Amino acid sequence: MTPTAIDVIRGEHAALAAMLRSIQMLLAQHRREGTPPDFAALRAMLFYVDEFPEKRHHRKESELLFPKLRARTPQHRDVLDRLDLEHSRGELRIRELEHALLAYEVMGDSRRAAFEDAAARYIDFYLAHMALEEREVLPLAERTLTAADWSELNEAFAANRDALAGAEPETDYEKLFTRIVNLVPAPVGLGPEPRTAR
Repeated sequence: MTPTAIDVIRGEHAALAAMLRSIQMLLAQHRREGTPPDFAALRAMLFYVDEFPEKRHHRKESELLFPKLRARTPQHRDVLDRLDLEHSRGELRIRELEHALLAYEVMGDSRRAAFEDAAARYIDFYLAHMALEEREVLPLAERTLTAADWSELNEAFAANRDALAGAEPETDYEKLFTRIVNLVPAPVGLGPEPRTAR
């Protein structure tokens, strides 16, 4: 049986990947149409990335999961070190992307390419980061961690309440999730589908 922590991590990865791909889709749609994107939707989406994956998900991986793995096995230490370094730089990366979005919104089309390039780099980085965790770290954890390790990890990760990963959101975040779901098209939300190019 898969530990709860692994299910939560994979669910949160899937939610974040869907969010990132939705950003790509929205930007591509507006680029084709020559229109500005829905800045409110993009701000809400980037705020979600900052609040949940950066501040909660990564912190628990770096402070709980990775130290347990280092204590149990010498395998993949280089991978864990790389992921920890990427986690430590995550908040700066999302702030830079949020700043590029603000510059685009305030300064106009002259900043569009800079934002789109920054978004593409961030999305590629993040998808590769999660793929590495799923390919190397999670299987290693399933092979090496003890029942006591899993008991602590399961409790910690089960406390994550990411509505986009299927959890009941904390009261403070209900409006954020409702806004995202109503503004953003599938696979993340219920918003209008992107129009196809003519």
